[in-house]
Amino acid sequence: MRPRSPYAGGVSTQQAVSDAPPALAWSVDNCTLGRAMAILGERWTVVVLREVFLGVRRFDDIRRHAGIPRQVLTNRLATLVDEGLLHKVPYRPEGARTRHEYRLTDKGLELQPILLAITQWGDRHLADASGAPTEFVHRDCDEPVHVEVHCAAGHHIDNPRRVGSRPGPGARPFS
Repeated sequence: MRPRSPYAGGVSTQQAVSDAPPALAWSVDNCTLGRAMAILGERWTVVVLREVFLGVRRFDDIRRHAGIPRQVLTNRLATLVDEGLLHKVPYRPEGARTRHEYRLTDKGLELQPILLAITQWGDRHLADASGAPTEFVHRDCDEPVHVEVHCAAGHHIDNPRRVGSRPGPGARPFS
């Protein structure tokens, strides 16, 4: 068993004296959460991803279904393609010019648990009285899916206060 780290919620002598959170010891300049939010943090970006995850892949369908202004959608799709979350697949309706569908890449598909977790939170705290507007189900058994947190040892963590943090291998001292 690993010794309990002061970064995992324990109290070090230094913390007891200074009462400063241990996280103040390392820089956030290379924070991967901040970097991810630089890509995903705008409302319309997440809405576009929702649409593509729901199978709405064509520009006009996304625009109409989500109510996104044309220029905003153009910009968000370009960012998601540039960041490698979506890729364009050409199609050509009969008698029309070639257009593109937007499909999730493997990198984009990795966002599914995040979007499911946000949806789960929204369903719990923001849904109308009639309930959640969308239910996500396991395709094999048709049962609802949900997101859970587990540690590397396999323990189920059902209380957010049971999760701590510590410097990772890329941590840099804060100065």
